[in-house]
Amino acid sequence: MGRVKSTAIKSLARDIVSEHGDKFTGKFDKNKEVIKKVREIESKKVRNVVAGYITKEKTREIKNAKK
Repeated sequence: MGRVKSTAIKSLARDIVSEHGDKFTGKFDKNKEVIKKVREIESKKVRNVVAGYITKEKTREIKNAKK
């Protein structure tokens, strides 16, 4: 099992994806850079957790689209 993400992380990620969803992919490093450009997040850890959550969701989305 993985680490549980807080509601704040999930809602922040959903807000960012709803505004800039087409810029994100299933690659963590690319998503991290996109977040740096579109939203100013002071904490490096929070930015990485949000990027990881977005990556996980995009990977699921891509996997489900193939079915």
